[in-house]
Amino acid sequence: MRVRQAACLLPFVLAAVACGADDHKAPITADDDLTSLTARQRILTFEGQVYVKPDATDDEILEAARTQTQTAFGALLHFEVSVQTREVQNVDDKSFKKRNVTVIDPNNPADKGKPMLEVKYTYHDNALVPVKMAHKTALNIAVLGQAAMDKTKDLVSICTLGTHEEVQDEKDGLFWYDFNPAKSECRKELEKEQKVIDQDTANLADPKTQVSASRVNRLYLPTTAQLAGADTATRATYPEYDRLFEGASEDGVLTIAILNGRLEHEHTEARKDAGYYEWLDALGVIFTDHPDFQMTKIEPAEDISYAYAEGKKYEGLTFNDVIQWTVYGKGWPAGMPASSRDNIAKTIASKLDNHWVTFEKHVNVQIGNRAPKDVTIRIETSFGADEDTAPHRRALLRGDVVVYNGHSYIGYGPLDPTNYKMDSFTKGYQMFWFDSCVSYNYYEKDFFTLKDGGSANLDLITNGIEAPEYQSGEAEGKFISKLIGGTMPSYQTLLESAKATDALRVVDGEIDNKWTPEKAPIKLAR
Repeated sequence: MRVRQAACLLPFVLAAVACGADDHKAPITADDDLTSLTARQRILTFEGQVYVKPDATDDEILEAARTQTQTAFGALLHFEVSVQTREVQNVDDKSFKKRNVTVIDPNNPADKGKPMLEVKYTYHDNALVPVKMAHKTALNIAVLGQAAMDKTKDLVSICTLGTHEEVQDEKDGLFWYDFNPAKSECRKELEKEQKVIDQDTANLADPKTQVSASRVNRLYLPTTAQLAGADTATRATYPEYDRLFEGASEDGVLTIAILNGRLEHEHTEARKDAGYYEWLDALGVIFTDHPDFQMTKIEPAEDISYAYAEGKKYEGLTFNDVIQWTVYGKGWPAGMPASSRDNIAKTIASKLDNHWVTFEKHVNVQIGNRAPKDVTIRIETSFGADEDTAPHRRALLRGDVVVYNGHSYIGYGPLDPTNYKMDSFTKGYQMFWFDSCVSYNYYEKDFFTLKDGGSANLDLITNGIEAPEYQSGEAEGKFISKLIGGTMPSYQTLLESAKATDALRVVDGEIDNKWTPEKAPIKLAR
C-alpha cells in the first residue's frame, strides 16, 4: 500500500473514427449516485464531546473539538470510509451545546470538585463509503477522549497493529491516522472503560450538575456516524472532450502531464525504485496502443540513444527499449551479455531520473459541425518527484490532464493546496488524477477553490482509501489510453479501465460538465 511519509493513446485509425458504441448509453441506476465504480457519496454526521475551562472561548473549544475529530480519520478509514474535509476538521461552532458542570470523583468523599464547561458538538461532512455499505445508515465508531492525547504511546499496541510504521507514526504525532477502535483488544478496553464511567455516573449525588472524573479523563469516546444520502450523479458523466481537443490551454495542443514520484521509503536510485517501474509501465501501455508517439526532447538535455556497459558502447537505443528492459525484461541489445544488462539499465535510468521527457503525435479533430482541425497530443512526463514542489508546479501549470502517482505525504507534501494560487494552473479546463494515499481527503475539497471557475473548469479524480502501488502504472496507462482513444468514453468506462487499482476512486466536478456525445460528436483521424 502507498506509504505515508512526511506520506496516483490509441493508434488513431486512418479513416475518421466517430464516437464509438463504448458505453455512452450504459444504464445508470438510481443507486449509482456518484461517478465511481466502488464508492457512494454520503452525508456523514457524528457527535462528540469535550471538556474545557469554564471561560473558554469558541476558538479554544473548536481547537479541542478538532483535535478530537481528527482521530475519527483512522477510525473511519479502517471501515473504508473517507470524509472530504482534510483531517476531519469540519466542526461548526453553531452546533455547540454548552453546560457548566462540576467534575468530581464519586469514589473520593474528600473531592470538592472542579468547575468545567461541557461542550457537545455535531460533525457534518461529505463522505465516501464502499458500495458494500451503500445501504447502511449508521456506523459505530469511536474517537479519542482528551486524556488519550498524552497516552498515545501506550495505545499503539492496543489500538493499532503495532507495526514499525505505526510506531513511527505515533512518534511523529500521527497516531490519529492509525487509530483503530474496531480492533478487538481496543474495543475490549473501550467497553471496560465505559462500565467504569457508567458506574461512577450512577454514584454522582447530582448528575444534572456533576460529571464523573472518569468521564472527563476517558481515553475513548464511542459515537455513531450517521450516513445520509447526497445529491450526486444519477446518469453517465463525461470529461469535457470538446474543450480538451480544441486546446483547453494552448490552441491546437492537448497536453497530458504524467508525474511519478518515488515510492520507496528511502531515496534510492531510479532503477531500484518501484515508482520507476510503474512510470515506465504506464508509458508502455500507452505506447502499445499508440505506437505513433515520438519522443521530441528530454529536459535537461540527455542522449539516451547510447550507453556503455562493461566498456562496450551500445548505440541506437530508444525509449521503448528502456520500457522493454524494465517492464518486460526483454529487448536487450543484440550480443549483450547478461552481466551487462543491469549496468546499462542503471545508466539509462540515471539519465532519465528527474528529467522531463516529451512525446507527441498529431491527429485531426472534428468537433460537431466545426471544421476539422489539426491537434497535437503531447505527453510531458517525469519520474523521480520527491517533496520539491517544482515538478508538481510544472505539471499543474502546463497539463490539461494531470496524472500524479506517488506519495501524498499525508496531504502536507508538494501537492498541499496551500502551495498553490489561482495562477498556478492553466487558464482552461483541466482534469487532475491524484493516485496516492487518501487523496480524496487531502485534495478533493481545496483544489476546487483554487481553480478559476471551480468545478466548471476542473474535474478531480481521487481515491478515498490508500491506493495500491502494484499495477498503478498499468491502470493509469489504460485510463490515459482510453481517454484519448477516439470513442469519447464516459467517466464510468474510464474508471472501469483502471479498476485494477480502484480504492474508492471517484470523480468530482463532472456534474456540471456540458459535453455529451449527442450534443457534439467528435471525430478523430490520423
